[in-house]
This record gives sequence, C-alpha cells and structure tokens, in this order.
Amino acid sequence: MAEDPPIVVAVTGASGAPIALRLLEWLRDAGVPTAVVVSEGGRRVLAAESGVPPDRYATLAARSYDDQDLAAPIASGTQPTRGMVIVPCSSNTVARLALGLGDSLIARAAHVHLKERRRLVIVPRETPLPTLMLRHLTTLSELGVVVLPVSTAYYLKPGTVDEITDYVVGKVLDQFALPHRLYRPWGAEGA
Repeated sequence: MAEDPPIVVAVTGASGAPIALRLLEWLRDAGVPTAVVVSEGGRRVLAAESGVPPDRYATLAARSYDDQDLAAPIASGTQPTRGMVIVPCSSNTVARLALGLGDSLIARAAHVHLKERRRLVIVPRETPLPTLMLRHLTTLSELGVVVLPVSTAYYLKPGTVDEITDYVVGKVLDQFALPHRLYRPWGAEGA
C-alpha cells in the first residue's frame, strides 16, 4: 500500500518557531505524514525562542531535508504532496517566492507547489508590514498562495501563548481540511 503524500512543512528565520513545532506535533499525532525543511535562520530562531535543539523539527517529521539540497524529492513536481506550509515565513522568503528565486530547497519546493497548482500556505511573521513586503504578499496571493498572517482571535479570550499558538495552527490545518479542536469557531458554544 502506498504511503499518503506528505504535507511539506518549511520553517524559516522569522519569529514563530513554537507555531511550527506545534503544527508538526499535531500532524505527527494525527498520523499525517510530513516532510520538513528548515532554513539556517529557522534553526537559529528555534534555539533563541525555545531553547530546543535545532534537530527537534526533524524528530517530528516522517522525512527531513537540508535546505541546500536542491535535489531532494520535494524539489520536483513528480513528488506528490498534500501541499506545503511555510511557518513562520520570513520577509526574505516572501521576497524569494514573489520574485521567482529558487536558490534554496524551501524556495524551490514552494515554486513546485505553485507550478503544480498545489496548496501553498505561508504564515508571515512581520510587523509592521513594509510596503515592499505587502507588494510581494499581494503577488503571492494573486498566484493562489494562501497568506495566513499570525494573528489572534480575541473572541476566544486566549489566556496563554499556547492558546494563541493553537489558534494559528488550527487556521493552518483548516487550509488542508484537517479537522481539529484547537479552537472554537465563531458562534460555537462559549465563543
């Protein structure tokens, strides 16, 4: 029996490493196969934000690839996937994608998802948003990329950072039609 195609989870050097970790943990626990690729900046941010060793991402995924390995299977359109999420997505990565630069595995895999018309979700973590980044985000949105910025739903009355993190992870899972109970939808009991 063939294995289900993975969701590609890419992690870049923007603040938000706990979101990527929580997403990978949820996908692992749900039995959803993943392929992870982490930029050098993503490794540094993980250590700075959580004190977790950089190889932690790889232990949560079915497969792990080096960001400089442009020959990895996810760099080819012949490799089936369920889609890709870049979380967090740095402003540098946003620019690479919008300008068509494929000089890393993360950028190359994202371009494959664009050309194959597969689901591509980016979770930018920048504030305030500079005009040039807004232009790049608009370009990506026009190409079909789901731009899912890190924001919170105050109606949920989050009391912890973990609750805010779960909300963002739940919104990512929604984009892949993966049912979860990480947050209560608007209008649900208690929301």
